[in-house]
Amino acid sequence: MAESPSTPEEGRPGWTPPLGTSERIRNRAIWAVAFFAASILPAIVGMGVADLKGEGVAVAMPIAFGLWLIGALIALMAAFPTLRYWEGLPTQTKLLGALPLLTVSLFLSAALIGSLLA
Repeated sequence: MAESPSTPEEGRPGWTPPLGTSERIRNRAIWAVAFFAASILPAIVGMGVADLKGEGVAVAMPIAFGLWLIGALIALMAAFPTLRYWEGLPTQTKLLGALPLLTVSLFLSAALIGSLLA
């Protein structure tokens, strides 16, 4: 039988992340942030902040939503393994894996509060 750790510092057996987990989390978090950043300019054009008229406005908003949705899916793909292997990951990888989803939830909460107060 496998021996259990004698002290809490040794951690639980079987909870070390598989090889390459940190790299996958980092890559997914970086791609999520890239898609979120790429959705900003089409959203500005789609909301009419930029002085464009015609089809540009009608096409820009679906592109912004699409890029944002792809970023949200990738952020979820980064958050799940981060939470699953939380105890075995380095601190930088923990923060990087949780950051995209936390940022999106912060902005959505701010937008919801702003729309309720307006």
